[in-house]
Amino acid sequence: MGKIFRFDKDVDTDQIIASQYLLFPTIDEMKVHTFESLNSEFASTVKPGDFVVADENFGCGSSREQAPSVLKALGVKAVIAKSFARIFYRNSINIGMPVIVSKELYDAVADGDEMELDLEKGLITTSNGNTYSCTKLPAQMQAILDQGGLIASLNKED
Repeated sequence: MGKIFRFDKDVDTDQIIASQYLLFPTIDEMKVHTFESLNSEFASTVKPGDFVVADENFGCGSSREQAPSVLKALGVKAVIAKSFARIFYRNSINIGMPVIVSKELYDAVADGDEMELDLEKGLITTSNGNTYSCTKLPAQMQAILDQGGLIASLNKED
């Protein structure tokens, strides 16, 4: 079970990682500022295996790849939202961060609840025993994520 960190709709990439932190040379230096304007405790309280759950249009705004990268670096297992901005979705797959669509989960959970995600079955189970459907990834997409993302997958092909 991972803890849920819940965010509203239209979370943009500047709210995930503000532009002034893009000047830092590494993702590790940036990640401590993740969601700083929305939840100043996020980077210090999120644990590997936790989840970000959001309403509609998560990751809108600029095309910065650092937004999904800081989430992955903090150990976020997946971002589950009602919908995603197209460029955030693509950048997430490129770096191996699962981005999962679930139309029901956001309205059924609260910040701090816990859940498990079964990507193969396309199911989310919350700590109260309720089950919700979500994106069931095709085998090819799961293989890309298992290899660390599209970039890593392409680098492994010879």
